[in-house]
Amino acid sequence: MTDPGGEPLFVRVPANPIITPGELPYRANAVFNPGAARVDGDTVLLLRVEDLRGISSLYVARSEDGITSWRFDEKPLLAPDPAHPEEVWGCEDPRLTWLPEREEWAITYTGFSSRGPLVSLAMTRDFHEARRLGPVMPPDDKDAALLPIRFDGRWAMIHRPAPLRGGAHMWISFSPDLRHWGDHTMLIEARDGAWWDAGKIGLGPPPTLVSDGWLVMYHGAHMTASGPIYRAGLALLDRDDPTVVLRRSEEWVLGPTASYERVGDVSKVVFPNGWIVDEERDTLRVYYGAADSVVALVTARLSRVMEHVTAMPQPLHRRASDVDRVAWR
Repeated sequence: MTDPGGEPLFVRVPANPIITPGELPYRANAVFNPGAARVDGDTVLLLRVEDLRGISSLYVARSEDGITSWRFDEKPLLAPDPAHPEEVWGCEDPRLTWLPEREEWAITYTGFSSRGPLVSLAMTRDFHEARRLGPVMPPDDKDAALLPIRFDGRWAMIHRPAPLRGGAHMWISFSPDLRHWGDHTMLIEARDGAWWDAGKIGLGPPPTLVSDGWLVMYHGAHMTASGPIYRAGLALLDRDDPTVVLRRSEEWVLGPTASYERVGDVSKVVFPNGWIVDEERDTLRVYYGAADSVVALVTARLSRVMEHVTAMPQPLHRRASDVDRVAWR
């Protein structure tokens, strides 16, 4: 995506891809789709690492500058556990949300097994140990992240159920205790037709609070004759009521154009899972999986991103629930 002045909104760092399987201290087929956090002065990535069986576990990497000199934990923070049959085929695609009220990080990730993918939740304070809270959504569901604060006393989580018929859309649900979830409401609907985000969309990094509301990055999978193309766009939610969508991309802002994004285990994929937002330095760093094979990074000026977002059109329906709502209690 390029602004009218010709300058790209998101810029790939020259070091891309910043992490490849050959750099890891263990054997791996692929490393991709990381969650991101700032902890004790380090950038922490929670990496999805696929081993030579095809099974994914979640490993921690740390770096002072968030680009180079990564320090890799040799053992996974979360790996498939026989005591958790919902994830025996893998732990995938983590998102990281700091919960100030609880003074800990929430890890939402996809547990995968023969019964399908579902949303699981774990907690950590330091990314050295994590405790599982278990599944919070039934199959088929994925692409989930918590918002960091409560709304009217309830936690909010964005996620992406996959119905047997129709498109795959982004939903938002609420919980008093992080275990029992209800008021399931469609948030952003996948478009129809030739759009870049028609048919299937899903949340990228966890929403982050900025001056204008909750900034959201999401992916869209556009089906072509040679398979899907995964690109990313932006949306803005109301700061007090995150079921209200204020703005939504018409154009994608990041697509697979670099060689490491176009060729890999799953070609033509950019899949953002984590970002680091620094309003004081006016920076936004987006960490993403490229072609389901390596980890890459784009950067942006946060002020330019927000100028772009606030200039985007308002959706026809500010609430997807104006069209369709299901309240399961």
